[in-house]
Amino acid sequence: MAKLPDVASLLPHRGAMVLLDEVVAFDASTIRCRTRSHRRGDHPLAFEGVLPAWAGVEYGAQAMAAHFSLSAGAGGAMTTGLLGGLRDVVCTVGRLDDVTSPLRIDATRLSNDRSGSIYAFRIAAEDDDRVLVEGRATVIQQVRAPDHS
Repeated sequence: MAKLPDVASLLPHRGAMVLLDEVVAFDASTIRCRTRSHRRGDHPLAFEGVLPAWAGVEYGAQAMAAHFSLSAGAGGAMTTGLLGGLRDVVCTVGRLDDVTSPLRIDATRLSNDRSGSIYAFRIAAEDDDRVLVEGRATVIQQVRAPDHS
């Protein structure tokens, strides 16, 4: 299997806001990522040392962004996604920073057209497969031509 690119190269985020550690697998409609960043004491989304479960939405959004990048392939048009809406988001825990297991982030593209995509996302504790956060997101795509300067 070919080595997957570094996650940071797939996202518009930089520094501490790159929350995903690695892409484990992807295909035309799905991506699976893994991370331990939820345990960082300096997490950029934590408040007073607590990383609320709703921060899982950002983990899902970053998995979707990585999927966009991987799906575009080399030489394709650059795609920027804007989170347009969330539906059916369920948090089964109050916080993520006290989950000792690595997080597994799965995103599945349910539909796609020129204007955007709808994804289902799920954040689970990898060790016991316990679902922590899940929902659906609408992503509005902005396509721009590659910069050849």
